[in-house]
Amino acid sequence: MKVAPRDIEARLKAIGGDINVVLVYGPDQGLVSERSKRIGRQIVQDLTDPFQVVRPDPKSLDDQPSLLADEIASLSMMGGRRLIRLDWPGADTRKLEEPLRLALDAAGDGLLVITAGDLKPSAPARKLCEAAKDALAIPCYADSANDVGELIADSFRAANVRIDRAAHDYLVAHLGGDRGITRSEIDKLLLYKIGDDTPLSLDEAEALIGDSAQLWLSDIAEAVTAGNLARLEDRLQRAAAAGESAVAILRTVQGRMLRLHLVRAQMDAGKAVSDAVKALRPPLFFKDRDGFIAALNRWPSGRILQALDLLMDAEIDCKTTGNPADVIMARVLLRLTKAAR
Repeated sequence: MKVAPRDIEARLKAIGGDINVVLVYGPDQGLVSERSKRIGRQIVQDLTDPFQVVRPDPKSLDDQPSLLADEIASLSMMGGRRLIRLDWPGADTRKLEEPLRLALDAAGDGLLVITAGDLKPSAPARKLCEAAKDALAIPCYADSANDVGELIADSFRAANVRIDRAAHDYLVAHLGGDRGITRSEIDKLLLYKIGDDTPLSLDEAEALIGDSAQLWLSDIAEAVTAGNLARLEDRLQRAAAAGESAVAILRTVQGRMLRLHLVRAQMDAGKAVSDAVKALRPPLFFKDRDGFIAALNRWPSGRILQALDLLMDAEIDCKTTGNPADVIMARVLLRLTKAAR
């Protein structure tokens, strides 16, 4: 069945015996990895245990389509359920369709956990798992600002480390593109504060994560809406060196455009710009306030909507045309940056 975003956390806490297959997919591969491990640890304590965990090679399914079904039906030598972990490469699951069909029809206690990339609704694996009663399809998209804020607060609370509000807002504004990177940056901050009773300050947060890839994504979005071509070129080069995907960059720019659109709509309704900006949730990072307000003067509502259409079309083209995604992304960002000028 298809798991709604609001139900994911509850599902992750308890995978019942009536579920034999779980598909974890999406563009945020850090979150895909984290959630698949959480599911796996409900079955076995050690995910590397060769007696309890089986990791089939995706290529072996070409010659043996029934392999996944056979593994689900096999009894555990140690008792309890067995875990079958299949890491499917990319987002093309056509070759997985027949093995997955057989697995969904299999009778047994094994739990098959499949990880995959950003699957379209028409992807065979996604369609099969969303339609089956004994399967779950769990999407993993980039964390929202609220998700990042909760993750930061929970992590610092669990480590008994305090954090300034300004530092918290800074982290919310500059993390979140990938759950794995976000957790890594948070862990780095917590390690730095071990044995220190003072709260993490804004200066410390800026110094410690100032070179993270997500910062380049935020800077790219700011450069586009500010019409700053030189900054855009520099930040695109840095993001490329960090291995950021074209789709992640496009979605970051979309996020900034949507926030501009929310404020613009309130301004068009008669609200003062200062009041409209204050109403943003999560709140605007204070160092970005002047740049955000300046961007509002460059982007009336009609132009923002046109920009959002262009960004969405570019994302679709990245996924469907087969043309170089980096080129598609760079062209639309260059066009929008010139429009802002």
